Amino acid sequence: MRALSLGADLTVRQRLEKVRKRWRLMLRLGVATSGAYAISTLILGHEQAFFAPVSAVIVLLAGVGLRQRLLLELILGVSLGVLVGEMLILTIGRGVWQLALIVVITLVVATFAGFKGVALTQATNSAVLLAAVVPAAGSSNPATTRFIDALIGGCCALVMVVLLPRNPTRDIDLEVRPLISDLRGILESLARAMRESDAPAAHEALTRARGLQDKVNTALTTAANVREVAAISPMRWRQRPEVERYASVLVDVDNAIRDARVLARRVATMIRLGERPGDDLASAVEELARGIGVFQDHLADPGERARAENRLVEAVRLAMEAMTQEMTLNRAAVAAQIRSLAADVLFAGGMTRDELDVRLSF
Repeated sequence: MRALSLGADLTVRQRLEKVRKRWRLMLRLGVATSGAYAISTLILGHEQAFFAPVSAVIVLLAGVGLRQRLLLELILGVSLGVLVGEMLILTIGRGVWQLALIVVITLVVATFAGFKGVALTQATNSAVLLAAVVPAAGSSNPATTRFIDALIGGCCALVMVVLLPRNPTRDIDLEVRPLISDLRGILESLARAMRESDAPAAHEALTRARGLQDKVNTALTTAANVREVAAISPMRWRQRPEVERYASVLVDVDNAIRDARVLARRVATMIRLGERPGDDLASAVEELARGIGVFQDHLADPGERARAENRLVEAVRLAMEAMTQEMTLNRAAVAAQIRSLAADVLFAGGMTRDELDVRLSF
């Protein structure tokens, strides 16, 4: 019943949109499965080339989002499962106890070969499928034949991934922009907490900043994936400079988020100990949030770079002025953290270290 209710709240338009977004996967599957089957049956003359299209399906569906090395491991894992399973079937036959032994031995061999994760799972699945479902092969050497079929299917899938890749710039943009937006929201909340000397609100901002780490890790994985796509796919070679720019931005955004965690923790401690941050430091954090918002626009429109830089530099100036007006250890630490966070975002925008030293020499 739960499975039937999945997506029950989607409209017809939303369902059609989901289908439309999967056109690339559908085309990959259609071409890879039919191509693998044609190569195995029409060119190599294999009978019952079941694992040629099945291997293509496994690699394309189970390998979504995997880096190229892991995708190759998946292809080899499926092929190894077929080879080991077929050799064991030829030796001990089929049956209940044989199936258990085939699964265990395949798992041992795949683990010894160094496979893990999805590749290990699919190696075992291939052996199970072979032992429990697939009919006996008609060839004189079924182990070699089906091993070759599985390799052909995996290679056809890999070719389709290279020839019909996802849009790497769009994929990494969809990861980076929400992170920047979340960072801006956290700083806005923190600025309000500073104005009101609200320790729970400051701690909530800290919790939100800590919660971004999983998103950051996902974005870093996506960045590694799309860099490989842009490097190996001829259709995406033109996007390599843009992908590299986003990957560089992401590293600095990661550093900025770490700075935001330190800033929020320092502010929460400051308020908890009875020291008011004051409106001057709160204004600096507000200006920092506004600068990050403009920087987000700069990703789409490079013409916004100067405006983003001016906002971020102004945030640092306000923080330095606040520190000179009333000097305490906590205020100095908060001001220094604002400067560090602004510097990371300025680096993300393309500013060099020498330029940064000049602009932030307050």
